[in-house]
Amino acid sequence: MQVLSVLAHPRRASLTGAAFDRLNLGLAASGHSVTAVDLTAEGFDPRLPPEDEPDWDDATKVYSPDVQREMARIRAHQAIVMVFPVWWWSVPAILKGWIDRVWNRGFAYDGAENLSGHKALMVGLAAGGPKSSEGPRGYRMAMEVQLNQGVLDYCGIKDGRLELLYNSTGSDADRAALLDRAEALGRGFPG
Repeated sequence: MQVLSVLAHPRRASLTGAAFDRLNLGLAASGHSVTAVDLTAEGFDPRLPPEDEPDWDDATKVYSPDVQREMARIRAHQAIVMVFPVWWWSVPAILKGWIDRVWNRGFAYDGAENLSGHKALMVGLAAGGPKSSEGPRGYRMAMEVQLNQGVLDYCGIKDGRLELLYNSTGSDADRAALLDRAEALGRGFPG
């Protein structure tokens, strides 16, 4: 399978970057063809200018050349994997902006085209352990609703999911286990 693997972190030499590398190793080991994308290194602008704002009167709007390139990249792949740190119960601004600008009306939803033929995996690195993170505030459930239903399902991706890798600020052993889990996710994708 052709997989577009997207990193959304300002520092390539971060734990998130290492998890991205390990996940991609797992994908490749399973026979997938991986195109690795580092949004920060590529200089992707997450701001939504008027030329990329959805036009609710025209689902056939032609977006900016930058967005057209990203759309073509998505079309050339059967799956999208996104790796990011969990910040404020969500994705970083660069990933949110990539979704806002690129997964746009008429391409990803509400038009002749959508992303229904794609598979997707969103991998977030989260501080703390699962028990403390899924307690009374319920941020895992909030993120699943936002990302699984509000983004993936809304864009027609039925075979998509969010995986949270916990203990990103834990011990060396915790971080090693997190990296092993990232590679296992790649090896098991899309399962």
